[in-house]
Parts: sequence; structure tokens; C-alpha cells
Amino acid sequence: MSNGSTFPPPRRLRGTLLLVLVAVVVVGLGGWLAWRSSGGDGGEPPRAGQPAPDRSAADEAAGGAAGHGGSPDGADGRGDAAGDDNGTAGPRRGDLKGRTVVIDPGHNPRNRDHGREIARLVDIGNERKECDTTGTATNDGYSEASFTLDVARRARTLLERRGAKVVFTQDGDRPYGPCVDERAALGNKAHADAALSLHADGSGTGNRGFHVILPARVTAGSADTSAIVKPSRKLGEGLARRFMAATGSEPSNYIGGGTGLDVRSDLGGLNLSRVPKVFIECGNMRDPKDAAQLTDPKWRQKAALGITEGITDFLTR
Repeated sequence: MSNGSTFPPPRRLRGTLLLVLVAVVVVGLGGWLAWRSSGGDGGEPPRAGQPAPDRSAADEAAGGAAGHGGSPDGADGRGDAAGDDNGTAGPRRGDLKGRTVVIDPGHNPRNRDHGREIARLVDIGNERKECDTTGTATNDGYSEASFTLDVARRARTLLERRGAKVVFTQDGDRPYGPCVDERAALGNKAHADAALSLHADGSGTGNRGFHVILPARVTAGSADTSAIVKPSRKLGEGLARRFMAATGSEPSNYIGGGTGLDVRSDLGGLNLSRVPKVFIECGNMRDPKDAAQLTDPKWRQKAALGITEGITDFLTR
């Protein structure tokens, strides 16, 4: 050629191009692997058979447990027990929109000032019982009525966040009571999809753990539980399971034979209910070990979460 340039033989050119192509592929693959290991695509997805973690439940357990002192109450008594779910947004697990839940915080902090009023007898179908009682307390004086109202408010916050309408039988806004027959009537009037009466027991030292009380079949006078026995058992069994998982508490070692379940026919709140309803005794206030849990705000937040999860399961499964 006039400029003196020469071309390599065709075979040598193809070999050079092949080496360049291999180098490009190796470098590109190495870069992609480094990007993957740094979590650039959001990390490893759950393996087959392993559900993605339910972050909402963990957030709800943590929210309100720290930084809220001994009570979740806000100025309006509703509180912010669940905090802001650590900044998470969007619907909670288990959509409860259109569902009504009645929570009955057992007793009333002011009952002690109204002994005559709460002592009057009311009809519960198969017998007559006191309108209400003062409830029990820990040895240090933390009352059952204060405990039930605190946990009820925490549970309300969580349930409302999941879309439920929550109705209280009392919110510390009544001089006493209400009486046990009125507590049942309030759940019936609200046409509740589920109702729960919150309590803590007052048994002897060494008696520990929680138990859920289910309605017996009672058909006497104004009481007829025949339609609610089966759904109430379903509610109670799920509640016991979820409460144990959330709190780490064991089922009662003195009632229910280790099942965490008891059946009673002498409670007006159950006898007169026309909607699925159970009671929960969250622990024994007279036992020092149980009392240490019941007086702990962090544990009470866990209790509220277990209650919320149990009710959610019942209403969505």
C-alpha cells in the first residue's frame, strides 16, 4: 500500500478479538457479583417454605413499649400506646375495616368509692350477682382496674390502626361500674363481631399464668348462650395462643389443667352476651413474679399485641 501499512493475518485478528471479549465478560460478571453482595437488589428473598417476616407485629410490640412510662394515656384518655410503628406506613396485617370490637376493661378505678351501688344484685339469667366489684391489686397496690384500663387502651390503639371500630364499656369516665348486665348489653347493642372482658386474677402466691374464660351453655331466664358458645371458643382458643406467643407467659398452673382455658356459667358478662365473647385473666396480681410482669409497661404492650392478634385471627380467618 502507498502508506506502507500492513494488516495482520486474518486468523490472528480473530484470536485477539476473542481474548478481548472474554476479558469484558469476566470484568462485567465480577462487578455484578459485587453489587449483589452489597444488597443492591434488597437482599435475599425468603427461601421456599419460609414466609417473609411479619414486620408489622414486631413494630407494634415495640411501639409504645419504650418512652411511654407507666401509662399510654393521652390527654383524651385514648393514648398513643403503639407509637408510630417505628415509622412504618400502610395497612396493618389483617384488615379489620367494617368490624366492631367491644373491649370491657374489668372493674372501675372508682368502684371503691361506691360500695353500696356496686353491691346491689342484678339478674344474670341463672342467678343474681353483685353489680360489680372493686377487683384485686398487687401487694404494692397497683389495682386491677388500673391494669385493665391501661391494656384496653393499648389494644384499642392497635385494633383501630388495623381498621376496627372499638367500643369501650367504660373508659374511666363513669363514677362506678357499669354493672355486669350492662356490660353485656353494651356489646349486644354494638352488634360486636367480637367482645373481650379484660381482667387480672387475685389468687395465692405460686399460682401463675393467664387463662381465658369461655361461656358455658346457659339457657335460663334472660340468658341464652347457645348461639355464642362455639364462636366464643374459637375466639378464646386463638386468643390464648396469641397471648402466650406475644407475652411469653405460660397458661395458668392452677386453672384449666394447663390449657389456658376455663368454662364458666356464673359470669353475667358472658351469660347475657348475644355476641362472641370471652374473658381473659392476664395473670395473677398476688403472685410476685406475675405482678412484676403486670406492672411493667413493656409487658403490657406485649399483652395488648397478643390480644390484638387473637382478635384479628378470629375476625379474618
